[in-house]
Amino acid sequence: MATKKFIELQDFTVEQLHSELEQTQKQYQKLEFDHTLKGLENPLALREVRRDIARLRTEIRKREISEMTPEQLEMRTKKIHRRRNNR
Repeated sequence: MATKKFIELQDFTVEQLHSELEQTQKQYQKLEFDHTLKGLENPLALREVRRDIARLRTEIRKREISEMTPEQLEMRTKKIHRRRNNR
């Protein structure tokens, strides 16, 4: 089931996604710093922000892949296959 945040991110433009990612990363750094110095009232906020960052990166990457040409997709598939065989 899609989360509310995930559905909301689908309406963003690529520029908005990048700016949101930058803001969220700054927020995470601040939270980590505050948690290290004096502790947070709710340390689970760190987990939520990390997950938001992952959601943003996933959406950005999904859009990058959808804009690839068939040749680029073919090369991507070859790289993935080669990595799996080297394990």
